Amino acid sequence: MGLVAPVEPVPLGELGRVHFAAIGGAGMSGIARIMLARGVTVSGCDSAASDQLDELAWLGAEVSVGHSPSHLQAADTLVVSSAIRQDNPELVAARAGGMRVLHRAAALASVMLGRRSVAVAGTHGKTTTTSMITTVLRRCGAGPGYVIGGILAETGLGAADGNGQLFIAEADESDGSFLMLAPDAAVITCVEADHLDNYGSLAEIESAFEAFAATISPGGLLVTSADDPGAVKVTDAWRASTGRAGGVRVVTYGESVSADYRVSAITPAGMAAEFDLTPARGAPPGRALRLRVEVPGRHNALNAAAAYATAAELGFPGRDIAGGLAAYRGARRRMEFKGEADAVRVLDSYAHHPTELAADLSAARDVAEGGRVIAVFQPHLFSRTRFFAAQFGAALGLADEAFVLDVYAAREDPEPGITGALVADAVPGGRAIFWDQDPQGLPAAIADLAKPGDLVLTMGAGDVTRLGPLIVGALRGRAGGDGR
Repeated sequence: MGLVAPVEPVPLGELGRVHFAAIGGAGMSGIARIMLARGVTVSGCDSAASDQLDELAWLGAEVSVGHSPSHLQAADTLVVSSAIRQDNPELVAARAGGMRVLHRAAALASVMLGRRSVAVAGTHGKTTTTSMITTVLRRCGAGPGYVIGGILAETGLGAADGNGQLFIAEADESDGSFLMLAPDAAVITCVEADHLDNYGSLAEIESAFEAFAATISPGGLLVTSADDPGAVKVTDAWRASTGRAGGVRVVTYGESVSADYRVSAITPAGMAAEFDLTPARGAPPGRALRLRVEVPGRHNALNAAAAYATAAELGFPGRDIAGGLAAYRGARRRMEFKGEADAVRVLDSYAHHPTELAADLSAARDVAEGGRVIAVFQPHLFSRTRFFAAQFGAALGLADEAFVLDVYAAREDPEPGITGALVADAVPGGRAIFWDQDPQGLPAAIADLAKPGDLVLTMGAGDVTRLGPLIVGALRGRAGGDGR
């Protein structure tokens, strides 16, 4: 895929008619939705029909199934993501004809122009943190615009233009494109090794996050983790390289005693988490607030602390922020409840990095409350599987039983010898099965295995999400249709 070179954002009024290649994706469809709301003429295509295409057509976009140079006949600008291959017929035709081609992040930067922007970055937690900030600011009456790499449960949307001055965006570090955003405020949740198909090393990833911090507008805000070693290292290096950090205010959150917004007493509460937060402002010194979010896990308590710190530093009252966090109902594919049958619950997670698997499986253990945790994991990308097979296996060791599907290729071509078996073989104690059969047969196998009180968690960034409802159906079938 490779890293994307940053470019200056183009004002929306200069883009003309905009065509999106693969418009049905979460990020692309959200940007298209906002452009439509602002009166931009939009067209787009994708490889298959979907509800997203139907909805965009209803909003006024001209949509097509399949990719063809003929789609560009009336377009002035083509928007692509890093998932679009260089031989895509629309991209080839646009370049040959001298048409303006924008990366998805550059298009996002265009819709952010003129708004007070907040960008949320990090190897993990950015979708949830962006969603929490959005919910909080909506509940505070700020009417924010937002683009999230997932669907906000509260609104059923991944993006909206809003009617206020604030704009909240999830910032993608995978290809370096987050360097195009230049926000007024930014959040860095954590910095770890990932996307090593693009970056040569963790050091290069850290350098990219330092550069991201350097794009914050003078006088702006950086909210960053005081617990994550990578985030601390990046923040310290950035401060050292910019003196007083270019006038940017730095605020930290976490369980560390040095955190400006300190988290303590994290307590699981079923599908929720409760915790104490001692804020730097908005409460008397040393007085902790007891907060609750309706998503499980220590990592989500920390994500909520990041959201609280961001909103407080933007000037919103602590009581309103706490109410907004209490109202948060999650984002799709982030420990999303898919159903329950015959006393077995099924959840779905987008986790596709070893750290994410470990965090969600630990949260699942709390939710199961003594029942077994059965994991169904689909590795995402051959390159990521090659780099992290052993770490994936170690993380899946937190489950009582695990099924590992074959690799979801996404944008990559197969690599000889790189299969889901590498991950299954790395799970300690031989507790994993490499499911190299038709995935449609897996729900029946899980229904045969699961006992009342167990929890099933499907995990991965590919199409493993389709299995959740099928597993619920198989469990309901074994109960004679009487399961909930």
